Amino acid sequence: MARDPQGALIALNRFGFGARGGASGDLMNAASDPRGFVKAELARPNGALLELPGLQATPVLAEAVFAYQDEVKRAREAAAKSDASPEQPGQARNPPATGADLPMASPSPAAPQAASLSPQAGEAAPAMQAVQAKPQPQQPPNVVQKTFRTEALARLQRAVLADCGVTERLVAFWSNHFCISAGKGELARMWAGAFEREAIRPHVLGRFADMLKAVEQHPAMLFFLDNQESLGPDSRAGQNRKRGLNENLAREIMELHTLGVGGGYTQEDVTSLARIITGWSFAGRNSRNAAPGSFVFNANAHQPGPQTLLGKVYPDDGVAQGEAALADIARHPSTAKFIATKLARHFVADDPPPALVARLEAVFKTHDGDLRAVTSALIDADEAWSAPLTKIRSPYEFLIAGGRLLSRVPEDPGFYLNALNTLGQPLWAPAGPNGFADTNAMWAAPEGMKLRLDLSAQLASRLGNNLDPRDMLELVAGDAASADTRRTIERAEQRQQALALLLMSPEFQRR
Repeated sequence: MARDPQGALIALNRFGFGARGGASGDLMNAASDPRGFVKAELARPNGALLELPGLQATPVLAEAVFAYQDEVKRAREAAAKSDASPEQPGQARNPPATGADLPMASPSPAAPQAASLSPQAGEAAPAMQAVQAKPQPQQPPNVVQKTFRTEALARLQRAVLADCGVTERLVAFWSNHFCISAGKGELARMWAGAFEREAIRPHVLGRFADMLKAVEQHPAMLFFLDNQESLGPDSRAGQNRKRGLNENLAREIMELHTLGVGGGYTQEDVTSLARIITGWSFAGRNSRNAAPGSFVFNANAHQPGPQTLLGKVYPDDGVAQGEAALADIARHPSTAKFIATKLARHFVADDPPPALVARLEAVFKTHDGDLRAVTSALIDADEAWSAPLTKIRSPYEFLIAGGRLLSRVPEDPGFYLNALNTLGQPLWAPAGPNGFADTNAMWAAPEGMKLRLDLSAQLASRLGNNLDPRDMLELVAGDAASADTRRTIERAEQRQQALALLLMSPEFQRR
């Protein structure tokens, strides 16, 4: 087929994570058939799944975090007991270890060298010279942080190595749509990667209804939005504990996950859905009936009786009542419009073409929420290839694109995690249940761009001597590179400066 450099740039930047460096030939391959290049990745069976040694299931991780918390508790109690024990003559009491110190297993500062404290010849040794600090109990390794970093590394490596990256872009999109926050607590941090692997990845090219059910029944989402604390007012548990509904999950299902603001629901519908999903919880550390960290339906917490939601009555048949409600919400016309708009906004423009949104909405409806069909319709849409590349990459997309271009497959997630924190998009940790914003107003702010420039300069100072930025520009954009960008790179005084300018160029920053 005819060579299409602009189409190749759109294929790699708009739908993927950008071209890889080295001898990948990504730009050339994409230029021969841009749409086919993108869709080829969608055709791979189970291409979104992430199954690697060391990545464990949610119940296994729950057992690990509960065991870790027990170890930390024992260490804290041992430290307190040690501090409270009678002091021996000439022995000073150590300050108590704080709870903040214990989970991080931080090493103690090195003690001053003895020589610096020794008295000069002829001087009397001070009375405290013989004081020796009592050893503190050894703290357990932080399994929560270790697990988080292992999950992060697996995700980062997959994105950097992908041929195009469209599948990983979809994973990131849906993970942000159905977001949790690792900042919620140790369970959320422990489960963040497993939630994405178990509830998001199997369904990014499947049915929306299946993803919705998997997400809302996953322990990470139930924990994040406190549904395990929600009790039907007339349930046995609700009457005994004098505690009632928690509407967090129900509200976010309707407002953020499906129908969207203005989607035709009322506050009464939110309350009704909250009643319907009472009893949706997960097994705790002392559970006898299910593995800790697995989804359970607690009939004692479930609000009895039929419920009316969006004009339809759902009989009380336990967990199936909520599953039937979710299945209907997934097929609601407002859900089709909301999802179509978000996808078009993410991939094409902050204000997506109405005709494109309408086409995606129609495909969603006629194919029963088949996300593979919706994604294919998006890739096939002329609007997706004619719209200018105006959207700024998010910090995550920017960092992954940099790793791909520079052929730096991460062996440790530290650099990426720290950079994401600095740039305002900490991994799996948005500030609220609405996820990170997906607009230029969020990511193109002057302060954010300055931080990107600083980061680009740091990378260039480390790697610039071994790379020719002019060759790198050919890998990034080829004949689609603008004359201004070429001129700017040619006029740079040093290779490091030229590489930093390339990383900040429109061809690299925009998608």
